[in-house]
Amino acid sequence: MENSFYSQRELSEMPFKKLGNNVLISRFARFYSIENIEIGNNVRIDDFCLLSGSIVLGNYIHISAFCALYGRFGIEIKDNSGLSPRCTLFSATDDFSGDWLIGPMVDPVLTNVTGGRVVIDKYCQLGSGCVVLPNIAINEGVTVGALSLVNRDLTEWKIYKGIPAAFYKDRSRKLLDLL
Repeated sequence: MENSFYSQRELSEMPFKKLGNNVLISRFARFYSIENIEIGNNVRIDDFCLLSGSIVLGNYIHISAFCALYGRFGIEIKDNSGLSPRCTLFSATDDFSGDWLIGPMVDPVLTNVTGGRVVIDKYCQLGSGCVVLPNIAINEGVTVGALSLVNRDLTEWKIYKGIPAAFYKDRSRKLLDLL
């Protein structure tokens, strides 16, 4: 009986920049610039995810269904972190001021795409529907509540929520004892 994940043999034939062990990737996930994507060990990518650009996934990562990672300027998710369903990470953004044209089919000379690397450090979790804007560091141990907008760096071992994401309370480090 076939499941919805690629077999290890099928994964080994895909031209990822790096592919670790014990990786589960849904047949319904999509990759663009796959040669720029690095995947560590014990990673699961669920149905209907889209990963594009320069992306580095560490170990013990879970990308839930319907997530989108737009890595033009780079995205890195470090060990033991995850994205709940429908999270979107942007490392690039168009200029919506009206001074430039917008869109992938427009001559790049007529656009003003800017951005920066998005880094999600170890032991982080983003709740469903979170949006992360370009050039952001979500530091170690941070959790972000569902439907939050991350538009600035987040301080380690805190819980954030809201639009824009604001400090809610400190986060326990007890999970480190489980390692």
